[in-house]
Amino acid sequence: MFVEVAPSGAARISGGGGAAVAIPAQRIQAARPPLARRALGALPPYLYLLPGLACLVLWTYKPIVEAVQLSFFRWNLLPTSPKTYVGLENYRRVFTLPQLRGAAENTLWYMLGLIPFSIILPTAIALGIRNLGDRSRATYRALIFLPMLMAPVATAAVWRWLLDPKGIVNHTLGLGSYNWLREERTALLAILGICAWQILGFATLVISAGLTGISADYAEAAEMDGASRWQVTRWVTLPLLRSTLLFMLLMTVLLSGQWTFPLLDVLTQGGPADSSTNIYYLLWEYGFRSLDSGLASAAGIAFFAVFAVVAAFLVKLADRYSFADN
Repeated sequence: MFVEVAPSGAARISGGGGAAVAIPAQRIQAARPPLARRALGALPPYLYLLPGLACLVLWTYKPIVEAVQLSFFRWNLLPTSPKTYVGLENYRRVFTLPQLRGAAENTLWYMLGLIPFSIILPTAIALGIRNLGDRSRATYRALIFLPMLMAPVATAAVWRWLLDPKGIVNHTLGLGSYNWLREERTALLAILGICAWQILGFATLVISAGLTGISADYAEAAEMDGASRWQVTRWVTLPLLRSTLLFMLLMTVLLSGQWTFPLLDVLTQGGPADSSTNIYYLLWEYGFRSLDSGLASAAGIAFFAVFAVVAAFLVKLADRYSFADN
């Protein structure tokens, strides 16, 4: 059966027997529910999203807008102190800070130093344990993920005791009373090593999940064609794992500064002589120690813009080179 709309505004409904009945167009329009009723029927799914959207606006977009506004003022965070409009002066000060270059270099070193522990080593561990039994594999994953479950402050307190001049690390290595956290040569390396130890389990779990999502049919087909185990890993498994590896690269680039921030605050406070600080800790110092909220807001907006460009590039790279196993 089909509906034929006549030029005169009537519709013709024809059946298999060839008989046709003309129905005025007004009756067809009256059969459709009104726009208000249709809108009301489509509303429930959006009501479920409303609490999440409200939290997103309240805790993400509203602070960003307020930070942009505050970046054009000079204010010491005291309610009794007036805000002074300074225009782009705070942005000029951000890019002329003497500590900015060193903090940016340290942030880059943290990113590069964490990549082996967030991508390379977790990939090797995930490939090594995927052939274990279910119970053994689950136990191993739980043990290696345990450091990520520890609070950063508790982790820092334990490592401060271990790296004490008279602690276990110096006693084991026979280094006497060397102070790892108060020497410019090793403060950054100590923070980097603690953070790497902490995120290794998380990265291994993510990459293991990526391996689980790869069908075993590909490896079986390659082995039937005579491929060795290494060839299957190199030419089949790793290409199919690219989306997960690019995701971990994006996480490392964007979150390395945040991962190291609590360790810096507890262990070194960015020292000695700013040798271990990063741009996040520098921003926090100007905002909450110096109470220069305008400068801290300008620095936050500038860093946000830079990392947004980096994130956009990495997302585009992931879209281009990742492979979805459907």
